[in-house]
Amino acid sequence: RPGGPLIILYADDLEATQKRVEAAGAKISRAAFAFPGGRRFHFIDPDGYELAVWTAQA
Repeated sequence: RPGGPLIILYADDLEATQKRVEAAGAKISRAAFAFPGGRRFHFIDPDGYELAVWTAQA
């Protein structure tokens, strides 16, 4: 929901986690992108909340 907090979760395997998130019914709102220290993607859960998953750079 716009203006709310962004909860960021950690995963060792970003691509596998994204597939599991999509299979669970979430919609990817921002494809995986690099940022200082790692990569992450954002998604909207079935209740409309935005969350993110990140992984450290290898």
